[in-house]
Amino acid sequence: MLERVAPALFVLIWSTGWIVAKYAAVAGADPLTFLVVRYAIAAIVIGLFAFAVGADWPRRRLDWVHGLVSGILLHAIYLGGVWWAIGTGLPAGLSALIAALQPLLTIMIARFVLDERVSLANLAGVVIGLVGVGIVLAPRVSSVTSETVAAMSGPILVNIVSMVAVTIGTFYQKRFVAAGDLRSLTAVQYLGALMVTLPVALYLEPLNLPFTREVLYGLVWSVLVLSIGAISLMLMMIRRGAVSKVASLIYLIPPTAAVQAWAMFGETLATGQIAGMVVTAIGVYLATRP
Repeated sequence: MLERVAPALFVLIWSTGWIVAKYAAVAGADPLTFLVVRYAIAAIVIGLFAFAVGADWPRRRLDWVHGLVSGILLHAIYLGGVWWAIGTGLPAGLSALIAALQPLLTIMIARFVLDERVSLANLAGVVIGLVGVGIVLAPRVSSVTSETVAAMSGPILVNIVSMVAVTIGTFYQKRFVAAGDLRSLTAVQYLGALMVTLPVALYLEPLNLPFTREVLYGLVWSVLVLSIGAISLMLMMIRRGAVSKVASLIYLIPPTAAVQAWAMFGETLATGQIAGMVVTAIGVYLATRP
């Protein structure tokens, strides 16, 4: 039952990350500092839970290394890079459009690295999905000028590196962390993310984290729902399914986040964006069908 609803749950939960990022930014929290606290709490909570239920922990040093590297790729570089880029002024729409390139990159690599079979319908679905995401994000990206792109060249590069990192991270997870208890391995991954994000935050940020209601709510949601719920679903889907099909779900994140922003912040949602959501859904269906 969980496997059937996992994709929908993952998209719904993961898309709230944009809302949390906006809440944290409005409250004046430094992005990397926020993530450091998030990773630390998540590692402790999941680690204590794994110990309490008697979950098996990695026994070989190499297994620990694989878990740490996976966490660095999936969390420290990906989330850290995206949050930092947006925190420095990169428009969220442009950031989301860069992230939407991940399924294309994934499906190209999967054919050669994991020998995953990709049909013409799957490939067409990936392209259609990208077009749909472009339609949804068009109003946000249209205001981005060439001057903005030039001024934001650093954050844009970091965002691209983040997209490549999460792509490599999914393959790394599939190849080297395909076995073991996901509860203990998730704790190890957050430990790896913390080991990298903490020194970077100390170097780049003044460590502002005001303990306002918005920040506390954001932390609770980030740890329990995003860091534990959504990540567990993603790791389960990577372990049991094709990497390219899991990556294609990323296309549904921007449309879902747009609906949430419309409902919570009153952001506009034009007819063209709704049409783009339909196009995206069709693309994801084609990209993920057997």
